[in-house]
Amino acid sequence: MEVVKPYPAATVVLLRDGPQGVEVFMVRRHHQIDFAGGALVFPGGKVAPDDEQLARKWAPDDPLAAFRVAAIRELFEESGLLLAKPRAAGNGEADASVDRLRTELAQAGASFEELLEAVGAVLELDALLPFAHWITPEMMPKRFDTHFFLARMRGDAQLRHDGGETVDSLWITPGDAIVAAQDGRHTIIWPTLMNLQKLTGHPTIDSLWAATGSAPIVTVLPRLVDTPQGKRMRIPPEAGYEHWEVDLRQVMGR
Repeated sequence: MEVVKPYPAATVVLLRDGPQGVEVFMVRRHHQIDFAGGALVFPGGKVAPDDEQLARKWAPDDPLAAFRVAAIRELFEESGLLLAKPRAAGNGEADASVDRLRTELAQAGASFEELLEAVGAVLELDALLPFAHWITPEMMPKRFDTHFFLARMRGDAQLRHDGGETVDSLWITPGDAIVAAQDGRHTIIWPTLMNLQKLTGHPTIDSLWAATGSAPIVTVLPRLVDTPQGKRMRIPPEAGYEHWEVDLRQVMGR
């Protein structure tokens, strides 16, 4: 079997402290998208060539720079929040020009660098904290090499899904998202569900941030194994997840 090369990708786990604990921002993908259509996910997507160019320009010594740029761009496209300085969308200030440029970026093919130059912004790459690294199993026909980053919500802006690739959005506690997936109210793919579980158990963003910053990031490349209980997906136990071996049917959503 030929193993497909994974696409580099990035995801942002955007957090805020809510009345019931830490909440995470999630978007629902359009049902016609070929990967995870209709699923509730964290904002994210593939690393684009322009992301790599910006990374070489702004942070040539950071091996994760292209992933960070892609994560911030995808978050902006899918929520309207721009993690940038000195002038950024999502800081509580009405900014019609930035909102218009977001539309142009998503629909009219404007480059992300052009947008940043138009608003005089510089990306805050250090606003992202590495959280997890997942690579799609080798048996899958479409694969991604995805870095997950934590980020803190800023200001009181109302985040908005883009209405194209994403058709809904919400703030939800990780625990509530897991329960909603278990009872069928939301479709959540296995890697997203695992990372939601990894978010639980922290009463505040500060405690989650501290725990994440002090733990090594272990790459997760799930492997299919035969066990007396049947076919199961196994991940490295040292990656920091509560469950490191699950039934294949659970992974496939059945």
